[in-house]
Amino acid sequence: RVLVTNTTSTAAYRGAGRPEAAAAIERAMDLFAAEIGMDPAEVRRRNLFPPEAFPLVTKGGAPYDSGEYEKALDAVLEASGYADLRAEQAARRERGDVVQLGIGVSVFVEITAVGATSEDAAIEVHPDGTVTVLTGTSPHGQGHATAWAMLAGEHLDIPIEKITVKHGDTDLIPRGGGTMGSRSLQTGGMAVYQAAGELVELAKERAADVLEASVDDLVIERGAVVVKGTDTLVTLGDLAAREALRVDSNFDAGASSFPFGAHLAVVEVDMESGKAVVDRIVTVDDAGPVLNPLLAEGQRHGGIAQGIAQALLEEVVYDEDGNPLTATFVDYGIPSAAELPSFTLLDMATPTHLNPLGVKGIGEAGTIGATPAVQSAVIDALSHLGVRHIDMPLTPLRVWEAIEGAK
Repeated sequence: RVLVTNTTSTAAYRGAGRPEAAAAIERAMDLFAAEIGMDPAEVRRRNLFPPEAFPLVTKGGAPYDSGEYEKALDAVLEASGYADLRAEQAARRERGDVVQLGIGVSVFVEITAVGATSEDAAIEVHPDGTVTVLTGTSPHGQGHATAWAMLAGEHLDIPIEKITVKHGDTDLIPRGGGTMGSRSLQTGGMAVYQAAGELVELAKERAADVLEASVDDLVIERGAVVVKGTDTLVTLGDLAAREALRVDSNFDAGASSFPFGAHLAVVEVDMESGKAVVDRIVTVDDAGPVLNPLLAEGQRHGGIAQGIAQALLEEVVYDEDGNPLTATFVDYGIPSAAELPSFTLLDMATPTHLNPLGVKGIGEAGTIGATPAVQSAVIDALSHLGVRHIDMPLTPLRVWEAIEGAK
């Protein structure tokens, strides 16, 4: 059977189904909490794996690598002043304020590098001492040029300004999995890290002959192979001038990693207009040790903004004849900085055993936690009226209709 439609098809977007799956789970948790009269944060706490349970295989067959779920939940509750927020909410309800307070909590687990755990990299030192890194990942704003140079520079002890990262040229890099599924650092980055380590060993072996020294007595310092405790050295550039100094490497983690986190959103809802405004969002996005804090925070900021947008604004709408009504950014709701609060980003780093640096993926975490937290927060602001659920996006019209329906 064939169905012809003029509506847009569905394609991957940051999170690629995981925000929606998380929202379904979190809504179920909130509905259950309402039915039994228990605080929604406590319901989540009672259903979390303890850290000593890891690694484990879930009932659904997912091999979770590591996690500190309760620690993440406690962190956002403490940083947000959860008890005070609930007290303020109760006071507003008692007074019958026009603007009501809502609090939403999400505790999520996601999968990264799914089905794409292997990646290639190459590193070559040139006679002038500069270095080229070839990577199979193809960044589009994630900052791989900086991060991969940091990884190579750590091994070779040279400044990142002397390192050039190249990608996307199949003449130079015939194999590569690309950038997707929050996989890049734990696959492509690890391939670079591994290649740099292998290049160091190759350089030391060649330098041992040049310097007439034992490999065990050699170290890398400032882009040179140095005999320990002496000034005797040969630069990596000099070694490259004698013979090409290059290593090609493949890294395969063998399994996907499972980052996790907790988000708490605080919203204010105007009970007369139905408009919801996100006042605060406090987040833990634990993807293991952080290589570059600026890049990691940028990923978190972008993800949180997109999660808020999905919860409150974004929707493709058609009229009865199938004409798109949200075909431009004039009609399609996306947030600007003016519609977003400052984000409170809490640090946690639970390493995985799947790679030497213990890193996981961070690119999509913000959307996965923020989307259900904001949705739950808006519904929570109306829960005293008996409202239990509103579909996303929670536009002013939908919220207002829920309020009127509860009356």
